Amino acid sequence: MRRRIPVALLLIVCLAAAAFVTAPTGASARPLPRAPKGFFGIGPQSTLTDKDAEYMVAGGIESVRWPVSWAGIQPTRTGGYDWASLDETVAVASRNGLQLLPFLLGTPRWVAGKETTLPINNATARSAWTKFLEAAVKRYGPGGEFWKANPPGVSVNYQPAIPKAMPIRSWQVWNEANFFYFAYPVSPQRYGQLLKISSPAIKRIDPGAKVILTGLFGAPTAGASRGMPAAQFLEGLYRIPGIKSDFDGVALHPYAVDTETLEELVEELHEVTVENHDRVPLYITEMGWGSQNDFHIVAFEQGVRGQVEELEGAYAYLLENRNRLDLKQVYWFSWKDVPGSCSFCDSVGLFHAGPRFRPKLSWRAFVGLTGGSLRP
Repeated sequence: MRRRIPVALLLIVCLAAAAFVTAPTGASARPLPRAPKGFFGIGPQSTLTDKDAEYMVAGGIESVRWPVSWAGIQPTRTGGYDWASLDETVAVASRNGLQLLPFLLGTPRWVAGKETTLPINNATARSAWTKFLEAAVKRYGPGGEFWKANPPGVSVNYQPAIPKAMPIRSWQVWNEANFFYFAYPVSPQRYGQLLKISSPAIKRIDPGAKVILTGLFGAPTAGASRGMPAAQFLEGLYRIPGIKSDFDGVALHPYAVDTETLEELVEELHEVTVENHDRVPLYITEMGWGSQNDFHIVAFEQGVRGQVEELEGAYAYLLENRNRLDLKQVYWFSWKDVPGSCSFCDSVGLFHAGPRFRPKLSWRAFVGLTGGSLRP
């Protein structure tokens, strides 16, 4: 005999089914631990403007990772340092309350034939590099030349005043030194030599500064001297006697086809630090997925919805495991799409390319994680 289902029970079942269908997936499906101050960062691909900074701050971003090219600042042996472009970036960031994390790279041609050659091959190269580092810290570190020239509350050259000095206290030495695109030949020993002269140079000027390792590309496909997995590279670095005293944080760029693979890359690197008895903080100084449907060309391209799902999934994993990993900061790459700069740089942004602010669905998802606002 057919039994009648009570109306109240039927209503409960229907509501539960509807909730199951419409409930968001990923990070928004469950409450996440609150992120500490300074956790959310961004890596722009183009000039940082005040309008960019306003949107960043509104969206809950607190720090910006920025390339500092030695070759661009000191292109000739006798021409001195040209800080103009970096001055403007530091000013924009500081005016808007954004902390800057610079990564220093790029050997000038007068030092070596290629920018990817680490400046360690001779005494001239080593001396020029360490002098450059010292000059950068003297300019932008605590009490630096830039802050003396731009005192808080004082308008300089008709620009809005910087409310308070925001000296740079963390410096990242090189970018993706385990990948030939930025360092060739790839060698933990060569990078270790660079680190051993860089850390003392930075801390001679600012003893309280933090030196962050190069952001290691998680799993480069190139082999031999052209690419080395991040965990393997870090393991090789630890074999250098005394190297632990030359850095204050390890950094990873866990580019991956999906969140599950990202987790594997992070856990592998963390395992290396544990096995080497090094309780050093972790920084994710780049991670991202593109919004184009070009998965068959670039594995990091996941489409519009896929970008949102991977963003939410990655941040959920990182926030839930932050304390265990001693994870300090995560920088999404990138802010806006920029066509032509890399294989997926034209779709990895939270905003579409161009001077206007045309947000993607990923921006809404990102702001949902930070607790910020979609616009200033």
